[in-house]
Amino acid sequence: MARGTAGGTLQGKLKDLQLRNATAEQSELLLSDGGNLFLRVRPNGGKDWLFIYMFEGRRRKLGLGPYPARDLGSARQVAYEYREQIAKGVDPADARELAKIEAQADLAAAKAKAAENAARPTVSKLLELWAEDELSKRKDKGEESLRALRKDLLPMLGDRFAAEVKRRDVMMVLDSIRRRGANRLANRTLKDVRQMFGWALVREIVEGDPTSRIEKKDVGGKEVERERVLSLAEIRALAAALPESGLSRPATAALWIMLSTCARVGELSRARWPDVDLDARTWRIPAENSKNGRPHLIHLSEFAVEHFTTMLERRIRREHEGAPAESSVWVFPARFTSIHVCPKTFQKQFSDRQRDDAPMSRRSAKTGTLKLPGGEWRAHDLRRTGATMMGDLGIRPDVIDRCLNHVDAKLVTRTYQRQELLPERAEAFRQLGERLELLTRPSGGNVVTLHNRPADAAG
Repeated sequence: MARGTAGGTLQGKLKDLQLRNATAEQSELLLSDGGNLFLRVRPNGGKDWLFIYMFEGRRRKLGLGPYPARDLGSARQVAYEYREQIAKGVDPADARELAKIEAQADLAAAKAKAAENAARPTVSKLLELWAEDELSKRKDKGEESLRALRKDLLPMLGDRFAAEVKRRDVMMVLDSIRRRGANRLANRTLKDVRQMFGWALVREIVEGDPTSRIEKKDVGGKEVERERVLSLAEIRALAAALPESGLSRPATAALWIMLSTCARVGELSRARWPDVDLDARTWRIPAENSKNGRPHLIHLSEFAVEHFTTMLERRIRREHEGAPAESSVWVFPARFTSIHVCPKTFQKQFSDRQRDDAPMSRRSAKTGTLKLPGGEWRAHDLRRTGATMMGDLGIRPDVIDRCLNHVDAKLVTRTYQRQELLPERAEAFRQLGERLELLTRPSGGNVVTLHNRPADAAG
């Protein structure tokens, strides 16, 4: 086997100035740099590099690219590598063709891998698909779940392929939530992640459920149903403390409206003025805003009307100051956007004023001003307190259930007993409002027990 000359240095005969000035009059000109490297100069001014060599008795030629795109030093480096291949008995032309085939194979493999990855979504993509197909059917469009999963799940597992997520990965996320004391959130996150992977399992996006065998006891533990009810003395104390607490007027109005209507905080935060009739003293909660998906009518007591009127006056002032017209539809508009206030806003204000430690950054400094003897109280406790007060006033349990928009647990009763008990409900809300008026009146003093009329005699 004939071999070309190998080895040598990267130095040659040509100089850059010579290359730049080289011209060819009528035919191609080859300028030798030595070591099988040549610069070809064409009559039209074009210049390119050639590697000309002998292999197995045959003269061969390889193009190395145009000059000056490939400069002198680069051309010498390639020529050196080719001479090394010849010295080892390898034809540079064969080696270059093989490299081209391998590059094409690598490209094909990369494309196949990309297609495979596209069919194997990441956890972030899976969340997007599941949210579009399932979470969008929830009343809140999955906003609460998405907010929690984007905060806790995606930073840890968002870039992982969903099919590769293991039980230990899920537990890593849940443990991080539990360690900051948010046990209830950890349980809710487990529920959402389990539903998401169950959805993916049915569609063969994943082959197994990484939440399998994970139980609440492994995460946030069994959730104890809250039983907190504010006593009459605590309601009096709350009314006395509010002026010095710095609680915003909307939050104050929301507090008393929730207590006097037994409405949920999510229902109140989404309340719209078209659904409130202060003359008729009614507030209609549409099905899409109620927890059980059933529309609900609340009769407003004088007490409740007073606090709705506070928000109406605030709306008029905002409109006069140029607030966006679209925000005026909400009883409780958000401060900086045109949508309703976030349901968590009120609870944050209540919680800030029950803290024992230093105030949180950019939050109220009035810590401890709304602490009550019975311990921590939350927005939902106001609903429970209102219902309990109705019971203490002698309101029938079935009427209270209707006031709360509860669905009867018994199928037969739910199917055949559909009476609305509207007069009884109106009377129940009236009595509750009067009791709250007595408890919160600025003059203080002892509370006079109301003489109740039988609820079924109300007209």
